[in-house]
Amino acid sequence: MPHLRVRLPARRHTYEIKIAPGLLSEIGPQARASLGPGAGRIAVISNHTVFELFGEKVIKSLRRSGFSPAHWMMKDGERFKSLRSLERALAFLNQARFERSDAVIALGGGVIGDLAGFAAATYLRGVAFIQVPTTLLAQIDASVGGKTAVNLPSGKNLVGAFHQPNLVVIDSDTLATLPARELTAGWCEAVKQGASGDRRLFDRTVRFLRTHGPDFNQDSIGKKAQAQVCATIAAHCRFKASVVAGDEREDIQRTDYRSRRILNFGHTTGHALESITRYRRFRHGEAVGYGMLVAAEISKRLGMLSFDEVELLREAVALCGKLPRADDLAIDRITRAMASDKKSVGGGTKWVLLERLGRASIIDAGKISEPVLHAALRAGLGSLH
Repeated sequence: MPHLRVRLPARRHTYEIKIAPGLLSEIGPQARASLGPGAGRIAVISNHTVFELFGEKVIKSLRRSGFSPAHWMMKDGERFKSLRSLERALAFLNQARFERSDAVIALGGGVIGDLAGFAAATYLRGVAFIQVPTTLLAQIDASVGGKTAVNLPSGKNLVGAFHQPNLVVIDSDTLATLPARELTAGWCEAVKQGASGDRRLFDRTVRFLRTHGPDFNQDSIGKKAQAQVCATIAAHCRFKASVVAGDEREDIQRTDYRSRRILNFGHTTGHALESITRYRRFRHGEAVGYGMLVAAEISKRLGMLSFDEVELLREAVALCGKLPRADDLAIDRITRAMASDKKSVGGGTKWVLLERLGRASIIDAGKISEPVLHAALRAGLGSLH
């Protein structure tokens, strides 16, 4: 079983990431070992779809380990990651009389992890928090690093907090239950992590996709490939954890290639696409897939990235699976949404561009002319159709 330990020196906080098939049945003992004997109650925050698949198994395991679990269901979808949903989650914790010694478990994808984590960060000024991600995107990215947030009508993740988990438990068996689009979204994030900061990780991800495809069935790919799935997830978690350990709170003064901000590669366009379509057309990873291609086109036009590497990135995104159409969206609407992105500094947008695959650079938007931006948007959003 891959087993990672994440250390955050600035806060003297350490937590473990455990990865293996079948771990949901062991969530009780894992939580007890992490939280200690004093923890009594756990709130499982999920949605009806996920809870119907895994809730009974998780609740039974928690009870066997001496916990008194309760559960609260949020509605399914990015548009419900809102202040209203957060208020309801906090009201649930309060009505159930949860105390500082109690804990929250996020059972689900990135939306659930973000909202449950923010609820844990803000209830009683912070209670313990365990991530149990059930989507590929959440397993390799969203569950690691401590970012929690909700959306505002004007943009994504504009209200949030850094709240590190006490434990991350990744059961690779959950991937067999995912729709193809959820796997595509996760693989796009995997490509993003390798492209932005680790060429070997990028190559490893592309090799896996070429061999097995994005929509694999774990029951049919064999034990060797299942082990490769766990190893690939572990490699991505290890990369993400290494970046977070060196820049936990995404220091806005840092522009070096190990800044946590490099993980925003593809997000400037991606968040705009999600926002203008009201979170109904794209999964987050799908929008980031297009965002990467737009950023790569800008990088090429600025003389930073070679044509061959742009094409390799395009192939990698295509290997992730079919993305929803994006070339019918108005360019001016996209650029207006970019202006409200939470990652702007001093009133200006910051772009994560590529010097080469595996090496990102943070660039002021002022260095990108309007014709270059518009041409890159047209090329990136239309390149997969």
